[in-house]
Amino acid sequence: MAQADPTLPPRFLRTPEAARFLGLSGRTLEKHRTFGTGPTYRKIGGRVVYAQADLQAWADRGLRGSTSDRGVGVVHPARAISADDRRA
Repeated sequence: MAQADPTLPPRFLRTPEAARFLGLSGRTLEKHRTFGTGPTYRKIGGRVVYAQADLQAWADRGLRGSTSDRGVGVVHPARAISADDRRA
């Protein structure tokens, strides 16, 4: 993905746009918000918005080079997880 122009303000996406950006359903993104397993979001004027950089950073946590690669971090499923799982 191309780097954002640092002279421009951050681009914020509403849930449907953010879901398309990630290739997920809007409902899955809502579940991630509920369980605290998803990307960082903001509430502006009562609306949930995501910065593109936050979406990319969250997706990059799941980056792997091969099936045996432990990767950078974990992208948890959209469900309740234990504190031990959250630290993984």
